[in-house]
Amino acid sequence: MIAPTGNAMQASLTGCHSCGLVSRISRGHHYVCPRCGSPLHFRKPRSVQRSLALVIAAFIFYVPANLLPITHTAALGKVQSDTIMSGVIYFIHHGDWPLALVIFTASVAVPLLKLFILSYLIWTVSRRSRSRPLDRTKLYRITEAVGRWSMVDVYVVTILVALVQLGFLANVQAGHGALFFSMVVVITMFAAISFDPRLIWDPIEESK
Repeated sequence: MIAPTGNAMQASLTGCHSCGLVSRISRGHHYVCPRCGSPLHFRKPRSVQRSLALVIAAFIFYVPANLLPITHTAALGKVQSDTIMSGVIYFIHHGDWPLALVIFTASVAVPLLKLFILSYLIWTVSRRSRSRPLDRTKLYRITEAVGRWSMVDVYVVTILVALVQLGFLANVQAGHGALFFSMVVVITMFAAISFDPRLIWDPIEESK
């Protein structure tokens, strides 16, 4: 038996974005996955444009997410508003360095790093770079995997709001910063999903 040559696109094969089933399709026709019914494409339609639009939106929302209060805490009639960074500074001053590091990493560093990595990937794909495709693919996989952990701050706020409702004694309410932060996390997750990492390898395959 002779092994097929060329890549999957040249062999008219593509994998389903939803279930991973490999099917044979041809250009100019509309196909759906025979297993799950999802539309089939050689590459995700307008992948770069959609990812870029989502990354820009996430960058915009990242500013108020860090400047606006994420919680409003009322205790004995006194109200205190805290941003993400003020919470990090609070734990540092009280000697809770591990907790401060976790919050800073998950809520400040990871979302920003993910946005920069996605911006870099979009830029290299747009200029059809052939440089270090394997490293860029690994960057994408890491970005897609760790992005969801940025929701830890949202979970903490949700738990506090649900549990600390003691009337005049103590009360915790979510601030506008929590809403913007949630939007940043969700939008960056959609940006990573919209990006098609196969575009990284297309210039190299075309040069063969």
